[in-house]
Amino acid sequence: MAGRALTVKSAVWSKAGNGPSVGRLDTVAVDGLQIGFERRGSGPAVVLLHGYVGDGPATWRPQLDSLADEFTVVAWDAPGAGASSDPSESLGMSGYADCLDHFIDALALDHPHVVGLSFGGALALALSDRHPDTPRSLVVVSGYAGWRGSLPADEAEHRLAQALELSELTGSEFVDALLPTMFALTPPSELVDAFSASMHAFHPAGFRAMARAAAEDLRDALPGLDVPTLLVCGDCDVRAPRAIAEHLCGAIAGASLVVLGGVGHVCNLEAPDRFDNTVRAWLAEH
Repeated sequence: MAGRALTVKSAVWSKAGNGPSVGRLDTVAVDGLQIGFERRGSGPAVVLLHGYVGDGPATWRPQLDSLADEFTVVAWDAPGAGASSDPSESLGMSGYADCLDHFIDALALDHPHVVGLSFGGALALALSDRHPDTPRSLVVVSGYAGWRGSLPADEAEHRLAQALELSELTGSEFVDALLPTMFALTPPSELVDAFSASMHAFHPAGFRAMARAAAEDLRDALPGLDVPTLLVCGDCDVRAPRAIAEHLCGAIAGASLVVLGGVGHVCNLEAPDRFDNTVRAWLAEH
């Protein structure tokens, strides 16, 4: 990747609910957008991509705390979420993938492992398709080949229509509508409080941009992916059921699948120890 001038602005932050640690929020200019992120630790780079609700630090707090002992861990706020600027609503998954590639370049992250949850999982797949030399490995968590690539056609269209309607809600209504679908169990209250607060602060236009990108069909990219890929899912996930992960695993050459029992969509918050052990073993192998 070509070198880029890097200007980073920093601020100490904390969220409602006071999670297990206080991080430093940085921003960097990428493709005309301000992109927020938290960076922890040192060592091989691991980039964490959140779903289409919430933001990077709130989604990945246990992993930022845990994996920083061995890795440079970076959780970005996708364009349209958290501390990042809103993109055009027509950015699409290709635009998100290009922005992510330029973000990785701007932070001089050398051939990082990429871990993506839900929308972030689809984005990890799109990044590998468009920029195959960028990721060292992929971990796709509760992911999709886009809604149209992984869900029945009517369900995919319903989910997009629902998302566009949800974007018109207040923050509290938005949380009430979506938070119950994220977990099968009850994670520690400080993690749920921070995640809920990040959902409450959603960007309506940014949420629509991510939903439109999430709705795309990425199936055609799967057979050509040539990067080590791990699929992780919870067996109680009502948003991306196990069958989706199994399909992705079968369509991506050499992919592996780990199913975490008793947890739902945001399994990294519900079972952080099991999730971290799974990811740490994968990273050590690759």
